[in-house]
Amino acid sequence: MTAPGEQLTRVVALLELDRPEQALAELGRLPGALATGAAAYRLRVLALSALDRWDETAAVARRGLAEVGPDPELLGRLGVALRHQGAYAPAERALLDALALDPQDPWLLCQYADLCVTVDQTDKAARLLARAAELAPEDPAVHAGRIQLAYARGDDRAAERLAREFLGRHPEHPAALAMHGGIAVERGRITAAHRSFGQAVAHQPDDPDYAEAAWETRVYAHPLLLPLRPLYRLGIRLWLIAVGSIALLNLLGLPVAAFAVAMTWLAYCVWSWIAPPLVRRLVRGRWRA
Repeated sequence: MTAPGEQLTRVVALLELDRPEQALAELGRLPGALATGAAAYRLRVLALSALDRWDETAAVARRGLAEVGPDPELLGRLGVALRHQGAYAPAERALLDALALDPQDPWLLCQYADLCVTVDQTDKAARLLARAAELAPEDPAVHAGRIQLAYARGDDRAAERLAREFLGRHPEHPAALAMHGGIAVERGRITAAHRSFGQAVAHQPDDPDYAEAAWETRVYAHPLLLPLRPLYRLGIRLWLIAVGSIALLNLLGLPVAAFAVAMTWLAYCVWSWIAPPLVRRLVRGRWRA
């Protein structure tokens, strides 16, 4: 028979291997007293959080708090779950209660910073992240929080620099790979993005968001979509360039050139509408084969 302590150790090992479903199954086999202990509740909410099951995370965290009393880990997970549910005020209350118990916890500081970014309190988020960085400068949560803050402030260059730094410090971390992939997509570097998302899936195969991003970038890396990369990178700016070029040529008295540019732009737009669904079918067929 497996000793209770060994069962908890096995749960921890499963979570470290990114197997939250198996960890939950193992937690379900814990004997009565151990199943309602603080350690079991912490591991349970961690596994549920890894699966993005936020309603269950909040319910289990509340049940754990009722059973074991104030606990910074459970309060923190409750705050994260409530943030994902859109209940920002209760989320802040839970995170503040957690920080009152453990004000030096970098993860809690980062979670509170994420909440502040969500509600556009970027200056407050910056102070929280600065404090977290003092305590744990290499913590992945600190790197991720800084990137999200840069995006929230509209500083894409800083976000890109921070993403490269995150990946350089943690080259196999799924979040670092995914953030690097997301920035590569915005910069029109689809091949690099697909490589990053593919590596993120390899390290965390059960994450549906990483899998979806890897699939999307696989589609947009297809050779038939190469002409569309300037559109993905420039977006509305490319439209403005095209329309401005047509108008300028007309003003210069070059209607034939303006008409040629207009027809080329029309063909480009039509291709941007029909090519992606066509490539999706092609890639899906090869994927199944």
